[in-house]
This record gives sequence, C-alpha cells and structure tokens, in this order.
Amino acid sequence: MIVHWHRRDLRPGDNRGLERAVASDEQVVPLFVLDPTVLEYASPIRVACLLEALEDLRAWYRERGSDLLVVRGEASAVVPEVAAKYDATRVVWNEDYSDLAAERDRAVRAALEDADITCESVHDAVHHEPGSITPNQGEHYSVFSYFWKKWRDREKRKPTGEPDASDLAEVSGEPIPSLAELGFDEPEATPLAVTTAAARERVAAFCSGSIYDYAERRDYPAESGTSRLSPHLKWGTIGPRELYAATERAAERAPTDDDRESVRAFQRQLAWREFYAHVLAFNPETVTENFSGYTNEIEWENDPAELEAWKAGETGYPIVDAGMRQLRAEGWMHNRVRMLVASFLTKDLLTDWRAGYDWFRRKLADHDTANDVGGWQWAGSTGTDAQPYFRVFNPMKQGREYDPDGEYIREYVPELADATADEIHGWHEVSPAERERIAPAYPAPIVDHADRRERAIELFERARGEK
Repeated sequence: MIVHWHRRDLRPGDNRGLERAVASDEQVVPLFVLDPTVLEYASPIRVACLLEALEDLRAWYRERGSDLLVVRGEASAVVPEVAAKYDATRVVWNEDYSDLAAERDRAVRAALEDADITCESVHDAVHHEPGSITPNQGEHYSVFSYFWKKWRDREKRKPTGEPDASDLAEVSGEPIPSLAELGFDEPEATPLAVTTAAARERVAAFCSGSIYDYAERRDYPAESGTSRLSPHLKWGTIGPRELYAATERAAERAPTDDDRESVRAFQRQLAWREFYAHVLAFNPETVTENFSGYTNEIEWENDPAELEAWKAGETGYPIVDAGMRQLRAEGWMHNRVRMLVASFLTKDLLTDWRAGYDWFRRKLADHDTANDVGGWQWAGSTGTDAQPYFRVFNPMKQGREYDPDGEYIREYVPELADATADEIHGWHEVSPAERERIAPAYPAPIVDHADRRERAIELFERARGEK
C-alpha cells in the first residue's frame, strides 16, 4: 500500500502527488489530517470551506469503492500510524510553501524515517517549483516583470487524469467532524461552493465569456469581470495545470488579438500567485516581518478605533466600506477593492499591514499565506516589487473611476441607496447638514485623506533617514 496525504489538493484529477502514488502499481490509501497545530491558524469560514471540499472528495472516493480517511491529530503522529495500519511502504504528498507547513512536514519526515517508511513530496500547486525560475544571481526574483517573462515562456505540464477504482485501496473512514466538533462557530459569511464540480463549472463559464473582457473589465467591482476562482485555487479543488490548459484553449479560440491579450492578462495574474509562492518559499519570515529592511523603522500609528472602523466598514469612505462589508458578507472581496482597502489601512489610517493581514486571514474564504502576505506588503510598500510609498491610492478618485455609478457601493452600503453618484464619490466634501439629509446613518469620513497622505509619506521618509 501507499498513502497519499491530501493537504491543499482536494481533488482527484490533475494531482501530481496522487498521480505519483498511483504510478507505483500499489493501491493507494487516501488520507487527510485535521492537525490541531494547523487549525490554530484557521477561521470558521475557511474550515467550513475545507469541510465541504473534504465531503466532496470523500464522495468521489466512495463512488469507487474506496474512502478518504479523515483523521484528527498531530500529523507527525497520525501519518505514520495510518501508514503502519495499512502496511504502507511509502507516503506521498504535495508540497506547501509556508513556514508552518514546512515545520509540520519536517516533523512528519522524521517520524516516518523512524518508522522505516519512505516519503516523497511533489510540487503540485505551482507550474514551476521555487528555485526553478531564478536570476543569474540570487535564489529568486524580487521583481515580478522579470519573473513573468520566464514564467510565461516556460513550457507547462499537461493536466493529469483521475485514478481508476482499481488503483484505490478498499478502506473505510470515520465521519468527518463538524465545525462545532472542531471548536469553530458558524461563519459570518456565506461563501460560494468549494467543490471540484463547482470549480470546473466556473472555469468553463469564465473561459467561454468573461476572460475575453478580463483585461478591460476586471477592475470594476460591480461587474462579473473576474474569475472568482481564488477559493478553488486555495483549496486545490481545481488543479493549476487544468486551469491553465483551459485558458490556453480560450486563447486558441479567441476571436480577436485583443481577446487573446485579455487571456494573457489573466494568465499574468496566475503568475503573480506563483511569484509570491516563490518569494515566500525563500523568505518564510515575511509572514511577520517586512521584506524591505528599512521599512522596519516605520513608526505606524496603529489607532485601535480607526482599525475597528475599518473592519466594520464604517470609515466614511464609501468604496472602502463597501469592500469591507463585502468581505464580512461573502468571505471574498473584489481584487481592485482589496488593494484599495489595504492602501487605506496602511496609508490613510497609518496602521501596520500585519493588522490588516490578520483580519483578512480570519475573514477570507480564499486566504492564501503567500498571496495575502505578498498583497499586503505590496499595498503597504514594505514588500518585494511593492507599490512605491509615495503613490497613495485616493479612495474618492478610485471609487469614481471604478464604480462610477455607485452600483457596487450601494449594494454593500445600503445607507447610501438614495444618494447620487456625485454625493457618494464626493462624500468627503458634503456638508454635515447634507449628510444628515442624504444618509443620516452613514458616518462622516474618520480621517482627511490629503492630510494622511502627507503623513504617510513622512513616515516612510523618516524610516529611510530622509527627514
């Protein structure tokens, strides 16, 4: 027997670790471990998504006379126990790139070695493993555009198929624990379905329609211009090779050169995910530390009341508040708005990016350590290839440009339902009397953007020793 240890690869197809296990000609025992050390960093919405994906994967295995063994306990104890129970000679899993995962995997490797059981890990979540796309000097690229050129031109593997029933061991597992049994409350938000069928439906719909407008429309949050695939990529209910192959087919049938370029724009976003995975693999400390050294000297103001207003979507900046309320309602936020709310927290509220990262970690269904750390450090001007500190998003201008009619804002900030677009985007200039008339329940801006922009630049210049 061979154990395939599922982690963030909750699918049967396009799964390189599972493929490697099946290729051994021994029957495969599918395993997932609910590790309490890992669950300490989880949140209700992510555990809810995880359990849904596990139930879906278990159903697939059971339809083929096998089962997904879902076991609770420290992975370093559980994985060798399961391997020993089924006389497995080897354990296979797919690599993860966070420091937490690496620490867990070192402990599992040591425990398996002590038990005289071999193990093998496979790079599955990325097309090109960390260390395979490098500059002439150094371990990884720190500028995305150089990474992208090599990533784009590097040949991609083809997606793999699903195992046959004959490849799978006849095993039977215990019921999957509920949220409550794992110690989690019901999530505040209602996320989209996280199953392989749902992922494939979304890929098919996106690659036959919106992908051709992606480059032009992806920044408009009121429209369905993005793929909404991030929860599936996070949990691995769709494989990266299967998704990329679908985009390549979309490019082949693109009606125009502009449509084809739009497909490339989406593929570029997939490359950003891998760029951040590479950065994290070589710099695991960036989950808690700034990538750029001088930014460790920034004297963040970290006002608790302002942070709470940001979390609640009560800042008085409509597009910021709409994004924060969408996060709480759906466990997801439009990417353009993610950048806006992150910039607002760090540059307008002068709050350390780590406070925002922690909130996203708790509220996002698609929280991915590498992607979120990279995004937050980009917005906070502390990371690799980050937004220059002197370029500060203007939330009013951004709202007017990307939600010109206020449609997105009105959906998530119903207090402004009767306000005109000009009143919404000019809320900072509306008099107190007019605010009371238009939307008495909606707050005035809690800070002055122009003033905070200047203070943010001063914070960075002091950290650089320029003032």
